[in-house]
Amino acid sequence: MSGILGKKIGMTSLFDDNGEAVPCTVIEAGPCYVTQVKTSAKDGYDAVQLGFDEKRERLINKPLKGHLAKAGAKALRLLREFRSFNGQALKPGDEVKVDIFSQGDAVDVTGRSKGRGFQGVVKRHHFRGVGMITHGQSDRVRAPGSIGSSSYPSRVFKGMRMAGRMGFEQVTVKNLRVVRVIPESNILIVRGSVPGAINGYLEINKHS
Repeated sequence: MSGILGKKIGMTSLFDDNGEAVPCTVIEAGPCYVTQVKTSAKDGYDAVQLGFDEKRERLINKPLKGHLAKAGAKALRLLREFRSFNGQALKPGDEVKVDIFSQGDAVDVTGRSKGRGFQGVVKRHHFRGVGMITHGQSDRVRAPGSIGSSSYPSRVFKGMRMAGRMGFEQVTVKNLRVVRVIPESNILIVRGSVPGAINGYLEINKHS
């Protein structure tokens, strides 16, 4: 098994072998650079740290600059660990490219969902709204209604669905099918949608 870091470019549609239009997501996957290799003997577990998306060197701090210099890597915007490279001989400075995937592979894609800010219960939890809009009611249509009893238990239970911050959570979509791999452009096209907004960072792992 293996994985790679990428960036969501957008969505499009392609025609499959049956002539049907299939919704697809275009991902800029790699190239990623191995910045650290962890072993169970030294670190307690086996993992490979990958870096993605170069940026100006003056924008990173000195500890990160020294860490990347050990691997001979340039200034990178994103670092993530993958434990799915077991048995593969990788060393700091190596490149991991999109050609580790092939058409027909199943992948799991992890990203952060779009942040929606503070939202009410209708948008956040799909409440239908309470009461009628007649009989003097003017501002209660999208209100949550009662959230608890009065004398007992005299508190609001944990987990009560209420208004609050919505989105910007880690989401994983599993078992997406790779439709096309374009190595010369570092492009990976998968069937269906993936979490996050355009230019959002993604982790792509082969589905186990």
